Amino acid sequence: MFAVIKTGGKQYRVKSGDTLRVEKLAADAGEKIQFNEILMVGGDNLVVGAPFVKDAGVQAEVVDQIKGDKLIHFVKRRRKHSSQRTKGHRQQLTLLKITDILADGAEKSGVKAAIGAGSVSGAAIAAAAPKAEKKADAPKSEAKAAPKAEKTEAKAAPKKAAGGDDLKELSGVGPALEKKLHEAGVTTFAQIANWSEADIADMDEKLSFKGRIEREGWVEQAKAKTK
Repeated sequence: MFAVIKTGGKQYRVKSGDTLRVEKLAADAGEKIQFNEILMVGGDNLVVGAPFVKDAGVQAEVVDQIKGDKLIHFVKRRRKHSSQRTKGHRQQLTLLKITDILADGAEKSGVKAAIGAGSVSGAAIAAAAPKAEKKADAPKSEAKAAPKAEKTEAKAAPKKAAGGDDLKELSGVGPALEKKLHEAGVTTFAQIANWSEADIADMDEKLSFKGRIEREGWVEQAKAKTK
């Protein structure tokens, strides 16, 4: 009997007693593991999976954790003198010995499922389940997000003091400048009408528009609006 297994993004045709090297698996030497992604089981009756054969499995024993042959990666760029690079790499592999091929009953065998590159076992899914449940706890997350949303709306809303005047009626005052005046504590025409020369000089510094208050005649306009 033979089987075709999938691990580490590759497919291997194996039978009992075979020794093969696969992409590194999370298992120690001497440990027994089981592959549950079986694409085909052959023997007296050939069974092809869609994509995997149900209840089939291949059991193996980890012989050792090894490294593959050294691969040399050489790069040289044309027309660029002394532009070359040599890199070496040894792939980490797991040496296995196939012990048994199970055409059915693999789920009840109790052997640790193989965990490696490109494979996901039931243990890994079980470990990830509590995290998924925490993320799915919608009421708490919505409750926490609600105050932030309210703060964002509060920041986006234009600031206007209760009982304040529309300072944009003054010549040269737009929404941005009105906001700066509100931040400086100026909300009414009466405040501007009572500005002294020192107040005007101080406000010119705060607004970074030196001389603008006098040029536009804010004090005179404010006095006219308060009459």
